[in-house]
Amino acid sequence: MHPSNLISRRQVLAAAALAVPAFQAFGQAPRTLRIGNQKGVLSFLKARGTLEKRLAPLGVNVTWTEFNAGPVQLEALNVGSIDFGDVGEAPPIFAQAAGAPLVYVAATVPLVASEAIIVPKGSTVQKLADLKGKKVAYNKGSNVQFFLAKLLEKNGLAYSDVQHVHLAPADARAAFVQGSVDAWVIWDPFLAAAQKTLDARLLADATGVVNNRGYYFSSRSFADKNADILRIAVEEVTAIDKWFGTDRAAAAAEYAAILGLDRSVAELTLQRRPIGTVPVTKAILAEQQQIADTFFELKLLPKKINILDAALAGAA
Repeated sequence: MHPSNLISRRQVLAAAALAVPAFQAFGQAPRTLRIGNQKGVLSFLKARGTLEKRLAPLGVNVTWTEFNAGPVQLEALNVGSIDFGDVGEAPPIFAQAAGAPLVYVAATVPLVASEAIIVPKGSTVQKLADLKGKKVAYNKGSNVQFFLAKLLEKNGLAYSDVQHVHLAPADARAAFVQGSVDAWVIWDPFLAAAQKTLDARLLADATGVVNNRGYYFSSRSFADKNADILRIAVEEVTAIDKWFGTDRAAAAAEYAAILGLDRSVAELTLQRRPIGTVPVTKAILAEQQQIADTFFELKLLPKKINILDAALAGAA
């Protein structure tokens, strides 16, 4: 072989070796993190691409799928279509009862002002007691279902005292506008949009009723094999949370642009959102157990569940 050809071949082999990512060189297969997100903090993470940059050196690819509510997200987890997502209090409880292999990865601080029950501007409903016999719309299996149950209880009404109309957010908004329902129980940014664009009147938010935490979840099998990926994902979520707290105006502008919202809707949504991502402790899981027990008592769950079965190993 001619020396020049030998040198050329060596150079090609050297370049090829450098091009092989470290994770492949050590015999590790590429991994994928499939994220299912709602309109919220994860939307910022998707738009910024910072998670992809953090995970690239580990040979991890990231894919995104947007959902309009938590129950469908967890259905996707149950059939193995996603590995990580954000959700309210109730969906993981229904998912666990259905046998979904979920685990709680992180939680938000309580978001009591971020969900509420609203009525049209000209509604004759002035107080909670006035809802007796009325049609109340909400997304079945979502955090607002527990909020409604406890809100009715706090105001002397039984769960059966109202007509329950199960509608996804977009359909519920249409029914609200058309006057097909008397009230709507909903979360931000849909709540803020109804207040700003429909002049909806807030009857009560979750203050003093429920904590309304958000949760980040994964599947047991993914969490067991990919603790490093989930740790980085939570770190990136926490970074977004901290940024919210340092520059609300800039955050509102970015939020509006990412989700195609009116600036006033984005501002109201973030204005009443406390900042904080926290580990899921046994005390927080006890809050979830109370919700699960309430749903079982209302015959909304087919069986009792133990929330600790969905805890990550080492939960404090």
